[in-house]
Amino acid sequence: MQRFKNILFIATPDSDSEVALERAITLANNNQARLTVVEVIDKIPPNIKLPDGAPSPEEFQAKRVMKHQQVLEERGAPWNNNIEIQIKVLIGIPFLEIIYEVLRNGRDLVIKEAESSGLLDRVFGSEDMHLLRKCPCPVWLVKPKSPRAYRRILAAVDADDFYPPEELNTRHRLNLKILEIASSLALSECAELHVVHAWKAIDEGVMRHAFVDLSEEKIALHIEAERQQNRHNLNALMNETVNKLDQNTLEYIKPQTHLLKGYPRKNIPQLAGEIKADIIVMGTVARTGIPGFFMGNTAETILNQIDCSVIAVKPSGFETPVSFEERI
Repeated sequence: MQRFKNILFIATPDSDSEVALERAITLANNNQARLTVVEVIDKIPPNIKLPDGAPSPEEFQAKRVMKHQQVLEERGAPWNNNIEIQIKVLIGIPFLEIIYEVLRNGRDLVIKEAESSGLLDRVFGSEDMHLLRKCPCPVWLVKPKSPRAYRRILAAVDADDFYPPEELNTRHRLNLKILEIASSLALSECAELHVVHAWKAIDEGVMRHAFVDLSEEKIALHIEAERQQNRHNLNALMNETVNKLDQNTLEYIKPQTHLLKGYPRKNIPQLAGEIKADIIVMGTVARTGIPGFFMGNTAETILNQIDCSVIAVKPSGFETPVSFEERI
């Protein structure tokens, strides 16, 4: 994956897995990228009651920072001969401090082990969902006990063409970004690349209603025309992506496309389970022009159903609701 040059890894103190950190280090090494390892700890209240003779809250906070810094340095020590790792300990609300760090230092990728939500069939917890919704750069959430090598990568694209022109252009550029990341990851992992687009015939249910006088033959022809148009759109998107790859890369990854009729929120998680995808690369774009919405309902529903790692990609021009100026 040759696009990332300023990688931020988020350490979680309760994790005994180093798979996510190893991925961040390998990626930084392969890309000759900067790698910063950060842990966010909570702030000690200024009015906290400490035992007699204990340091002041400020001094106690400083000692905590030093301790966590030492632990992070020990975690990174085995790789010191391979890469220079910058260590930071931040204080505050985790997802906010992570986004501030992205804004402050121009990070282009956040890698983090996914937290457990505590809910059945949900991989991602509340802090992860905040990042998926609001972090301006791509977020790679590594599922706990994820395999060290991915075998199957699923790229989810939206090749529908019924959006307004400006939004259509935004989604098209997002699709290309998703496919670029997924192709690069498939090459580096020696993994299968699967590309999925789920589509639904517009008003198919209405056309079959009693008050609409259409024969089944006409309805079937309409649905087939919709299918062919979506196949054309997906093929055009793949051709545009393929043209950016050299022939050896193309022959090596041999992308497989899946055109699925039905709702993306149902079909994409189902396909991910069927092919045993190790990771999904997908966009989290919401409809433009709707203030206060930073992730589409479809993307959020998919994320709440999948049981694998994910790389979530924002469209170009995405603006986070988190204001760095307020932090200052």
